[in-house]
Amino acid sequence: MLKNPYSLLIALIFAVLLILPALVAQTFYLHILILVFLYALLGGAWNILGGYAGQVSLGHALYFGIGAYSSTMLMLEAGLSPWIGMFVGMLLSVSVSAILGYPCFRIKGHYFVIATIALGEIAFVLFTNWQWVGGAVGKHIPLLPPGLAVFQFTGKIAYYYIALFFLAVQLVFTWFMQKSYLGYYFQAIREDEDTARSLGINITRYKMAAMAFSAAFMAAGGTFYAQYLLYIDPESVLPNVLSTQVCLIPILGGLGTVFGPVIGAFVMFPLSEFIRASLGGSGNALDLIIYGLLIMIFAIAKPTGIMGFITELIRHRATASKAAGSEERAGF
Repeated sequence: MLKNPYSLLIALIFAVLLILPALVAQTFYLHILILVFLYALLGGAWNILGGYAGQVSLGHALYFGIGAYSSTMLMLEAGLSPWIGMFVGMLLSVSVSAILGYPCFRIKGHYFVIATIALGEIAFVLFTNWQWVGGAVGKHIPLLPPGLAVFQFTGKIAYYYIALFFLAVQLVFTWFMQKSYLGYYFQAIREDEDTARSLGINITRYKMAAMAFSAAFMAAGGTFYAQYLLYIDPESVLPNVLSTQVCLIPILGGLGTVFGPVIGAFVMFPLSEFIRASLGGSGNALDLIIYGLLIMIFAIAKPTGIMGFITELIRHRATASKAAGSEERAGF
């Protein structure tokens, strides 16, 4: 995926992740890793729209919720496999993103951000008062004989590998997208819409394409979340705080990069869970304070995020090594 030695490092990390369940005895740590993979997937989904195309959305929980509710309701009402429900949810999310994106992309800047917040809040209120989907009480997914077809398993190991697979698919997609004309068009729109338009790029079309890809991956994450916890309600799958979290993950890790959301998720989510575990659930706001401090530090010292810092460090070491080699060949 990347030139050596980066490809070797990435392959080594994935190899470690593949064998990790055999080395981790406590289910709590597997649970943390599963949620890290999930939030890395969600952060990567948001990154397609916000990081590459430069469109800051704070209403992405809407697509996460559509994925969760679609698979759950199709399973409960029609007896369909959650896998089928997941693809239906992805299609619904893409359709909703097209319907909502067309008018929203006519506005720019903070007006677009406000519009996405409003849409997220409307969806939250709608589902809270929609009794067919359980309203504020939510829906429980019944326990079934475990198996891949019903997306239910006795332990966490299967969920671990499925979450890792979902994340790998999203990373591969983002890498190929970044190298394709889509990635270049998205980045051109992010840097200067007027210049991109003057070059013949259909701004609205490609913004909607970025929104569609982003919404589809968010919906897939919503289905996984529903099947993992076997319970959904508006507070868990449509909260505004989720939209904020999936935005902060790539900002911390590195906007507009393939692996930035992964790094951001590995920093943010374990930090949050360990704070809650150590404080007995009484420190729910402390993790947000720490997130804010981290974002402020990186915004001032390294706006490109942790990934930018790592990339710069690697380039610096490579340059130093090349300079040392040149001096050695010159006889110094």
